Amino acid sequence: MDIQIITPDKTLFTGQAKLVQFPGLDGSFEVMNNHAPMISALKKGKIRLKHDDDQEELFEINGGVVEILNNKMLVLAE
Repeated sequence: MDIQIITPDKTLFTGQAKLVQFPGLDGSFEVMNNHAPMISALKKGKIRLKHDDDQEELFEINGGVVEILNNKMLVLAE
């Protein structure tokens, strides 16, 4: 699925991932391909991306919002 993580200053990541873990306000949650559409608020923590080759990347955020629609994710992070 396509994911884009942006902050007011720059783009942190643009690309593909097979699994993404988010620090939600009510606890962490994971999103995989073909996830139902949703919008969720995020708290301070780490976004963990898992690529198709099982390599992982971590991004530290101070909160934000994620929108998931049609295998595309847009993260507006602080």
